[in-house]
Amino acid sequence: MDIRNIAIIAHVDHGKTTLVDQLLKQSGSFRENQAVAERAMDSNDIERERGITILAKATSVEWKGTRINIVDTPGHADFGGEVERILGMVDGVCLLVDAAEGPMPQTKFVTSKALALGLRPIVVLNKVDKPAADPDKALDEVFDLFANLGASDEQLDFPHLYASGIGGWADEALDGPRKDMSALFDLILRHVQPPKQISRTDEPFQMLATTLGADPFIGRILTGRVEAGRARAGDTVKALSRDGQRIEQFRISKVLAFRGLTQQPIDEAVAGDIVTIAGMSKATVADTLCAPEVDAPLPAQPIDPPTISVTFGINDSPLAGRDGNKVQSRVIRERLMKEAESNVAIRVEDTPGGEAFIVSGRGELQMGVLIENMRREGFELSISRPRVIFQEEDGQRLEPIEEVIIDVDDDYTGVVIEKLTGDRKGDMVDMRPAGHGKTRIVAHVPSRGLIGYHGEFMTDTRGNGVLNRIFHGWAPWKGPIQGRRQGVLVSMEDGVSVAYALWNLEERGKLFIGAQEQVYQGMVIGEHSRDNDLEVNPLKGKKLTNIRAAGSDEAVRLTPPVRMSLEEAIAYIDDDELVEVTPKSIRLRKRYLDPHERKRQARAEG
Repeated sequence: MDIRNIAIIAHVDHGKTTLVDQLLKQSGSFRENQAVAERAMDSNDIERERGITILAKATSVEWKGTRINIVDTPGHADFGGEVERILGMVDGVCLLVDAAEGPMPQTKFVTSKALALGLRPIVVLNKVDKPAADPDKALDEVFDLFANLGASDEQLDFPHLYASGIGGWADEALDGPRKDMSALFDLILRHVQPPKQISRTDEPFQMLATTLGADPFIGRILTGRVEAGRARAGDTVKALSRDGQRIEQFRISKVLAFRGLTQQPIDEAVAGDIVTIAGMSKATVADTLCAPEVDAPLPAQPIDPPTISVTFGINDSPLAGRDGNKVQSRVIRERLMKEAESNVAIRVEDTPGGEAFIVSGRGELQMGVLIENMRREGFELSISRPRVIFQEEDGQRLEPIEEVIIDVDDDYTGVVIEKLTGDRKGDMVDMRPAGHGKTRIVAHVPSRGLIGYHGEFMTDTRGNGVLNRIFHGWAPWKGPIQGRRQGVLVSMEDGVSVAYALWNLEERGKLFIGAQEQVYQGMVIGEHSRDNDLEVNPLKGKKLTNIRAAGSDEAVRLTPPVRMSLEEAIAYIDDDELVEVTPKSIRLRKRYLDPHERKRQARAEG
């Protein structure tokens, strides 16, 4: 059977997963009466809740006697490590662009990787039935993007289709019949070349592992494209590291292939096909699985370096161990090492004390997803404020710069530009009308300046602004950037908060807790209205007397507390604070709970 391998790439929320749903349905991968969830490829709980793709996943469909292996890739720059690995095992890319928004930062990021590999893209202008769609303008912007990224003449001569993923159609003309996806299927067969590896079927077996997984029944599994030869269950193969070191020799226990949304055992995998192999115990991502006589590893795609780091530590607060069952540093370390093994964009280092671990990655969202997964698994953690990773070059300190693209109502452009180019040390690159009363702003801002900015941005734009960011490059250090302006309210007692005490504290600032909640000394319970920290007592009840006075027994009505999400809490804290994360709670606290110890540390650092 003929094979085509293609990846679908796009910015967040431009419709990749919805489009794959339609391809699966219209190719006959589902029975007529089969119940299938919407966005079937987003199998992870967090992916479904947030509406974003985090893990790259493969599927396959059959069309006119040809098997098309399709890879659905993440759309967020924080998960770019997934995209970079997956592009190495496909022969073409389908670039999906929202006809209203045009190319966005992640479009640029993934497309640059695809063009560098020499892949010839197919452009699909999606959501052309939206009221604000302007497909001709979006097509021109795509061409300009390709030209700016140094695309070859062959890559610039790309075919394009007009489509509606949710409507289930794709056509060569904007006024086409709008019936089904057959135009896209046929274009893939015509435009994407069969795998070159097919000509190497008679050579010894070789495969580059691109994703690592685990199956409860067959154990450790590795997915990748067979670069040469054949693989059958029972064959003896070995694993080589990137530098050619032999890792292990093992017998293949199973060969699985993607068929619709499931993986099915097959008798034999041939060169060019994307398959999953089981039986190894040590081999991991970027290793070469090959026949015993092969000595040279396959080249692995280099991964961009991490730009931020976060310290993961044990939860040592007075409330530790009440919610979770995984609290020891040994268990936390095992989990982080397991994550670093399967996610090549994450790096884990031990700290001298051994009770905390420095985890480096691509961005706050990537860290937030890892922490959220761990808390759902029963872990309790203390998380530090994200820190930017610097580089040294020729004696000069370099810091990561991000390209920020903002679509905002015209009324709010002033405050956004002032914040980005003022305290946050950003540089304006472009500003132009985006239509419908909106302005598009492009700026290059230090990663340090964007930590904690998203919540402030949503407040400044009344929730109507859209902010996208992507790693742009390294630049000389731009000097100190002011952190959080406000101080915090810190509890000076252990116990249960009292409504009367909180009611009296409301004039001091915004509260993060409500009445009848457990608090402890050193826990951050609110934001101070001034720039200094304030020790307060949230347990102080009303003094009772036997004299009734007019107005003394008024009902206490509290303003609802501010409840932060995990990412908001991590971005909010200062360097001397931590986020306490448990399966049931997210609390803010001081790094040192004892006030005397805090003062001693402040003097030592100052």
